[in-house]
Amino acid sequence: MASGNYARKSVPQEPIETGSIVPLRARATRQLPETQVTAIAAEKGLVSTRQTKALQLVKSTTEVAPPRLRRMISEFIPHPLERHKPWMKTLVICIVCTIVFSAVLISAAVYQRPGDPQLVDFWGGKVYDVQVGGSLANTWQTSQPLAPKVPIPSQAGPYSVLGKPTITVDFINQVLASYQSPAAGKGQMLYDLGVKYGIDPAFALAFFMHESTFGTAGEARLSLSLGNLRCIPNFKCQDGYAWFNSWEDGFEAWYRLIRNLYVAQWGLVTVDQIIPRYAPNSDNNNEAVYISSLKHYLDTWHAGVLRP
Repeated sequence: MASGNYARKSVPQEPIETGSIVPLRARATRQLPETQVTAIAAEKGLVSTRQTKALQLVKSTTEVAPPRLRRMISEFIPHPLERHKPWMKTLVICIVCTIVFSAVLISAAVYQRPGDPQLVDFWGGKVYDVQVGGSLANTWQTSQPLAPKVPIPSQAGPYSVLGKPTITVDFINQVLASYQSPAAGKGQMLYDLGVKYGIDPAFALAFFMHESTFGTAGEARLSLSLGNLRCIPNFKCQDGYAWFNSWEDGFEAWYRLIRNLYVAQWGLVTVDQIIPRYAPNSDNNNEAVYISSLKHYLDTWHAGVLRP
């Protein structure tokens, strides 16, 4: 048989690597990006291993997952004071303690001051203590006795403030002098004012004794007040009391108060009736002791004894 090149045997050939990418059929809708085209070709075995690795490297560098945000549990979040300087917490504690301590001191000073506040500003007006009439404090300060607005009993009893003097001027001066009163020698004024307002001066002397031992003790040493009257219109108010310019002013203010308010407007004429309004238990007084003391002074002086 003939040999040679008459017939060629088909020898299988190995695939040749090439750097070209088999193009994909164009689509009518849209063109894919080159990276997506390369990925599809790699999946179908149309690109080499080297190109596949390069594709994976490109995808790993381009497609980076977004970082995950770290969340802190609220119970582990530090307090705002701990995140700042260490001395901030100490400073805040000191400020709070100072405020509380100051409030305690102010409250203690208000409640422990001698005498309760008796005169209060209220929208430009004044509120006076019940002892001096409250809202009636302006009505009794007249220089003449007021006519009674309520019926006055004709026989009020042995301890009625109304009536003629039951002691003399000389006796009044002796009593004041025996206690070394700063008002000594003013018995005539005390007597005359009693006659003017229809009040027995023995009761004025008894109130003077009980309130300040005739001006030798307590607020009366400076206020010159016979009966330690609370603040009233037309006179200086200090420490919750009315301060007068002279003992004579203090004497007359007391007579006007008793005659023009307690008797003429309230109808109170006896010691037992006057004291619960004049020196009530609610103002840190003892009404029973006050009444008993006044009666004891009067009985002693009516018996001619200077010092009870």
